[in-house]
Amino acid sequence: MNLGFGEIALIVIVALLIFGPAKLPQLGKAAGQTLHEFKKGMKGVLEDEEEEERKEKAAVKDEKSR
Repeated sequence: MNLGFGEIALIVIVALLIFGPAKLPQLGKAAGQTLHEFKKGMKGVLEDEEEEERKEKAAVKDEKSR
């Protein structure tokens, strides 16, 4: 999903109209924190999957070497 400058500007203008300029920085901060936590969680899940794959490959390699 690629957003151009026009689309982003429209989203910001609508957000300003709905929430007002005083609330917008708080909403931006909350959105940023949420995105950060989501990325952190996804990174953890991907690392867990990669570690499981390494363990499985090591186990298969050990069985073949016997």
